[in-house]
Amino acid sequence: MSEPISIDHLSEKAKYDYSLVLKATQNKNQQAFTELMDRYKDSIYFMLLKMVNNKDDAEDLTIEAFGKAFNRLHQYTPNYAFSTWLFKIATNNCIDFIRKKKKNVLSIDNRFENEEGDSLMIELKSSGRDPEQEAMRKQKINLMREVVTKLKPRYQKLVELRYFKELSYEEISKELDLPLGTVKAQLFRAREFLYNIMKNTRESI
Repeated sequence: MSEPISIDHLSEKAKYDYSLVLKATQNKNQQAFTELMDRYKDSIYFMLLKMVNNKDDAEDLTIEAFGKAFNRLHQYTPNYAFSTWLFKIATNNCIDFIRKKKKNVLSIDNRFENEEGDSLMIELKSSGRDPEQEAMRKQKINLMREVVTKLKPRYQKLVELRYFKELSYEEISKELDLPLGTVKAQLFRAREFLYNIMKNTRESI
């Protein structure tokens, strides 16, 4: 018989987060997922914006971070605050993104603090552009187009506008006559579906 998990060391805020995690993982409570996202999406976004210095990239990375966190939510244990775990996923994902894009603008030695006061140090040396980057990008787009056809039509349209036509969230909102929040939420779902479809071909993403 396993011992009960102690959460006495957590702050009240972190204890509440843990209760949401349990609802999301054990009861498949969609509202719990939504509330967790609402509680941290702004702080994650602004942290990522400092790292990439691009609003659209920060938006995408925020959505991606939550997608990865929610797919791994069953792995979270309350040894430390949920926010610490989430910020680490977002940070690591962003570092991978920066390395893949090989942006020169970022020589990161910034220190970020999450709401629990945990400090995260990020160090990354910038590197030059890869001459094969554009060819690889085209390959990835072709692969992504194939995968996108497996999504529902409404998600296909959103992904087409966002990633192939490279429209901003505001432009998509106007184009489809949808509230901005709906566009972001549905793109989050689309990214989550794409992640699930493609996780077995991870080397291609």
